[in-house]
Amino acid sequence: MVVSVGYRLAPEHPFPAAVNDSFAALRWIAAHANELRGDPARIAVYGGSAGANLAAVVAQRARDEGGPALVYQVLFVPALYASGEPTQSRRDFGSGYGLDGIPQMIANYVPDESQRANPWASPLLAPSLAGLPPALILTAEFDPLRDEGEAYAAKLREAGVAVTQVRYDGAIHGLLGSSDDFAASHALSVEKLREAFGL
Repeated sequence: MVVSVGYRLAPEHPFPAAVNDSFAALRWIAAHANELRGDPARIAVYGGSAGANLAAVVAQRARDEGGPALVYQVLFVPALYASGEPTQSRRDFGSGYGLDGIPQMIANYVPDESQRANPWASPLLAPSLAGLPPALILTAEFDPLRDEGEAYAAKLREAGVAVTQVRYDGAIHGLLGSSDDFAASHALSVEKLREAFGL
């Protein structure tokens, strides 16, 4: 079963509206899983780009705020860093590679600069990643978000979390332009989720 969450969007509803909506949805899904013919003991989060930011954040909040327990997280070309100096991949691929205007996106999403280092906005900056669910993190070679996704994978491993991290060489953000890469990433996601669910 897949539940797609319709959260409030910036700039009309800036940070942390989307985070709060996503976490409220996760808790509602867990509480009503049996009514939905789901299993509250087998819940995973999955998101792409900005949605992967929310997936990572709600996984951290579920750990920190008493659940629900998650069995897996899939972060597809994730945006995980809204504060500080841009990564090398943002400098190299921030224009002309399918994801232009990241500084403007951050300004719209988190207009209060003092909040951009908040782990709910920048999950890469969380003080600890220990105790999070196993993860699949998918990145693209020419994506400005590549480095933060791969840094998050490294920090998860350092914290003792099982991580599979795959970079698609020659690909841009969202694996746009390569149906083969997109199909491969989808197949790997399904494989890892089936393993996590014991299917």
